[in-house]
Amino acid sequence: MKTIIAGAILSSILVMGSNANAESTPVTNQDIQGAWKLEYTKRSEKSDETFDREDTWTFNNGTVNISNIPRDGGYYDQLPVKYEIEDDKLKIAILGRAGRFDKFTFINNDQKSMTLKAAYGEIYKFVKK
Repeated sequence: MKTIIAGAILSSILVMGSNANAESTPVTNQDIQGAWKLEYTKRSEKSDETFDREDTWTFNNGTVNISNIPRDGGYYDQLPVKYEIEDDKLKIAILGRAGRFDKFTFINNDQKSMTLKAAYGEIYKFVKK
């Protein structure tokens, strides 16, 4: 009996969640323009462990510039690369690999914050600078 009730609750949550997703407006280039500070990343949505970050991603008319990336006790800036939004996914070109992209799904996007999910489930949480 408990299994049936749990199944009914789970299926109703899934149905309601898919309806809310279907009504959301698509993300456009205008929605992400400007500088975004990467606050933290996590290995997955379910993970409690977060990794504090200091990167800044600046989106400007089809180009993204990622700066202040931590590595080996210092920081570096990546050269600008192209990005596009296709089917509500953010595709960022991989530097030095023509035709290859890192793909991110928008989980949350408003004027002050943005949350992205990478291809392998990593979560990227941004705030507008």
